[in-house]
Amino acid sequence: MKKHQFSIAASCLLSLFAASAAAAPYLDQPPPSNEPALFAPGIVSDGLPNRDMAITPDGKEIYWSSNLRDFGISVILVSREVDGAWTEPEVAPFSRDPTMVYYEPHVAPDGERFFFVAQKAGQEANDIWVMDREGKSWGEARRMDAPINSDGKEYYPSLTRDGTMYLTREDGEPGTEAIYRSRLVNGKYSEPERLPEQVNSGRSRFNAFVDPDERFIVVPVLGGADSAGAIDYYVVFRNAADEWSQPVNLGSKINTPGHREWTPYVSPDGKYFFFMSTRAPAAPDAPQDGYSRAYLEQVHAGAENGNSDIYWIDASVIWELKPEGF
Repeated sequence: MKKHQFSIAASCLLSLFAASAAAAPYLDQPPPSNEPALFAPGIVSDGLPNRDMAITPDGKEIYWSSNLRDFGISVILVSREVDGAWTEPEVAPFSRDPTMVYYEPHVAPDGERFFFVAQKAGQEANDIWVMDREGKSWGEARRMDAPINSDGKEYYPSLTRDGTMYLTREDGEPGTEAIYRSRLVNGKYSEPERLPEQVNSGRSRFNAFVDPDERFIVVPVLGGADSAGAIDYYVVFRNAADEWSQPVNLGSKINTPGHREWTPYVSPDGKYFFFMSTRAPAAPDAPQDGYSRAYLEQVHAGAENGNSDIYWIDASVIWELKPEGF
C-alpha cells in the first residue's frame, strides 16, 4: 500500500471511530413516538421532583431543575456530552448557593445567553437572571434590570430568535398570573406588554414556551373552558400579522385529570415536546405478605411516584392542532 493510500485509510478509520464514540442525543435515550414517554428514567426522572427543560442548540448540554421542601431547596442540574459520553448529572456551578433557589432555565436560540429564575431562599420576590456564553462555560450571573424585572414577580423566560422575551408576571389578584412579551429594540428590552385573551385564557396562565420563530406558544392554563382538570397545556398559534388563534387544549395524551402540568418546552431541533406532569400510574406490585417499609421506599425512590416528572413526545402533537390561517 502506498503511503498516501495508508493515510487515507487511517483517516477513514479514525472518522469511523469518532462517529462510534459520539454519544447519542438526548442522554442516549430512544426517541419517543406519538405517545408520551418518561424522559431519561433514573437520570432525569429519578423520583425527585423534577421540572423545566433547557437544551443548548448543539444538543450537548441538557439542563433541568429539581425542587425540594416546597422550593426551600431548588437547583438547576446539568449533564454534558464530553468525549463521546454524557456526564453524570450535577448541580450546575452557578446554582450551588444554598441561600438562593434556582429554577426555570432557558437557553437563547443562538446559544449565547442562559436565563433562569432565582430568589433568596424563604423570600417571595423572584427575578430573571442571565449569563453570557464564555467559551465552553457561562459567565457571571447577573440580575436583569427593568423593565424585565419589576417590584413584582417574574417567571419563565422564553426567547425567540430575534431576542423577544416572553415571561410570566403577576396579574391583578394574588396568585393570578399572565403572559407578557418584551421586544428587544436596539439592544434594550421594551416595557413588557400583556398578550391578548387568546394567550391569557382561563383564570390564570403562566410558564409559557414560545416557538423560536414565534409561530406558536404553549401555555399552562388554570381554569380552561375544556380543561381535563386542574392545570392543562394549551397551544395558541400566531401568524405574520401578529394575530393569535383561539387556544387549543393539547388533549388527553398530554393533559390528565387532577394532575399538574405546568412547564412546557420544545427541543431546539423542533422534534420533541417536553412537559412536566405529576401523573402516577400503578405502583409496583405489592408483596403478597402485605406492605412493608422497604416497599414504600422502593416506590418513593422511583419515578412516577406523584412528584413532578419530565415526559417527552413527538412535537407533531402540537402541529396537528394548527388551524387554517396560521
